[in-house]
Amino acid sequence: MPSETEEIRTQFVSLWGQMAPFWGVSPATGRVFGWLLTQADPCDAESIVAGLGMSRGAVSMACRDLQDWGLVIPERCAGSRRVSYRPETDMEKAIRNIVQTRKRREWDPILSATRTWIPQLEAEKGADAQKFCERLQLIEGLIGMADHMAEQFLKGGIVQKLGLKMLVSKANRVSTKRRRRDS
Repeated sequence: MPSETEEIRTQFVSLWGQMAPFWGVSPATGRVFGWLLTQADPCDAESIVAGLGMSRGAVSMACRDLQDWGLVIPERCAGSRRVSYRPETDMEKAIRNIVQTRKRREWDPILSATRTWIPQLEAEKGADAQKFCERLQLIEGLIGMADHMAEQFLKGGIVQKLGLKMLVSKANRVSTKRRRRDS
């Protein structure tokens, strides 16, 4: 029978796999990150394969994705070719990395394209072009607002002043009180 720690680890890893598409990665990548977060020390790919029952190829792709997102740090053991992966455990930094990557991959290309197309459509005289232009302007406005908020978050903005770490700490205290109350 698995220990309580193993049961919670399994549930935690599953939850990260379910949440992964929300931040733009595969469920397998989310599971690897979740599993690494549950480990006391950095782990190599073979340990991840054994711990999750995934193929070596799937683990390699997941680790590469996590590196691209800045969510794992590869560490080479001295005198060995083996690489271990240490998860980013500073959740403020992890969230910033996720926002930065999503912005770069998704919002920046949309904004660039709409900002090129809108002037071209404005030069058109037809009703069809004008209606299309209005819709692109709405899209550009909404994505532009989200992009501005992301920029402010990445620069620090109000979150920096309030301190994301403080907010996370407050959330932990509320969660602890809730657990005590529910016990």
